[in-house]
Amino acid sequence: MIFLELFWTFFKIGLFTFGGGYAMLPLIQEQVITHSWLTEEAIVNFIAVSESTPGPFAINIATYVGSQVGSAAYDGNFWFAILGSFFATLGVVLPSFIVILLVARFYQQFKSSHTVKGLMTGLKPAAIGLIASAVISMAATVFIPNGFSTAMFKSVELYISAAIFALCVFLVFYKRKKIPPVLIICIAAVLGIATGYAFNL
Repeated sequence: MIFLELFWTFFKIGLFTFGGGYAMLPLIQEQVITHSWLTEEAIVNFIAVSESTPGPFAINIATYVGSQVGSAAYDGNFWFAILGSFFATLGVVLPSFIVILLVARFYQQFKSSHTVKGLMTGLKPAAIGLIASAVISMAATVFIPNGFSTAMFKSVELYISAAIFALCVFLVFYKRKKIPPVLIICIAAVLGIATGYAFNL
C-alpha cells in the first residue's frame, strides 16, 4: 500500500538522519528518486519552495512528496493527497519524537559519559558532511543540470542563476545587519520569476 510505503520510507529517513533537515537531503533525494516519486529537478525546486515558506524543512518536503505521491496513485484525488501528506509527515516526525523522549528521560544520567561525548564528537562532522553533500548535489542540479560540458556556458540560465546566487551571498554576508533574511528570500524569488518570464525559462 502506497501510504504504508510513504510512512516507512520517511520513518527510515527520520530515524537514520542526524543533524536536522539539511542533513536529511541526501537520504531524501536517494529515496525519492529510487522510488521514482519525483525527478531530481523537481526535488531541487521544492527545496527552494520549502526553504522560502514557514515551517521545518523536513516536514515541508515530506508533506509535499506525500501529497504528490498520494495524488498520483489515485488519479489526482484530493483526499488521497491529504492522506499521503499525513503518512509521510508522520513518518519523518515520529523517530525524532521518540528519540527526544528517550534523550530527555536519560540524558541527565549519561551527559558526563565519555561514550556519549565521543558519540556527539563523531556526529558533528558526519552531519556537516551530509549537509555539504546535499549542497553540492543541489548546486550541480541548479547550475549544470545536463552535466558539465562546454555547451553549458552558452546557457543563459546558468549566468542568471549564478548572478542571483552571488547577489544573495553578498546580501547575506555583507549586509546582514541591514537586510533581514526574509527580504533576501523575497528579492531572490522576484528576480527568479522576472527572469523566468523574460527569458522563457
